[in-house]
Amino acid sequence: MSDLFWLSQPQLARIEPYFPLSHGVPRVDDRKVVSGIIFVIRNGLRWRDAPTDYGPHKTLYNRFIRWSRLGVFDRIFSALSAQGTSPDILMIDATHLKAHRTACSLLKKGLFPAVLGAQKVV
Repeated sequence: MSDLFWLSQPQLARIEPYFPLSHGVPRVDDRKVVSGIIFVIRNGLRWRDAPTDYGPHKTLYNRFIRWSRLGVFDRIFSALSAQGTSPDILMIDATHLKAHRTACSLLKKGLFPAVLGAQKVV
């Protein structure tokens, strides 16, 4: 596929200092995995629909979840935005999604207890 997204070596070198250290077993190629994560998120795909060129979809998912919880992506975005200049144009995304009417009951069932410190309703 020619429409796959790949980080260039200079781009990877710019964000690599924010990656956590590998403990024990060496990680799968960071360039391949981070490029796969960006491709999936940019195109709004499910993890299992990621092209096999990026490696197993489970690896992409696990790395995304683990690094998100560690705050790796937050540090990368903060550092990249701090290095930039003031933009000439600002854009706001007005995307919205409709939720099913039963979606509000998930909080009551205790499936998302960390949301705003809410406690499970008995």
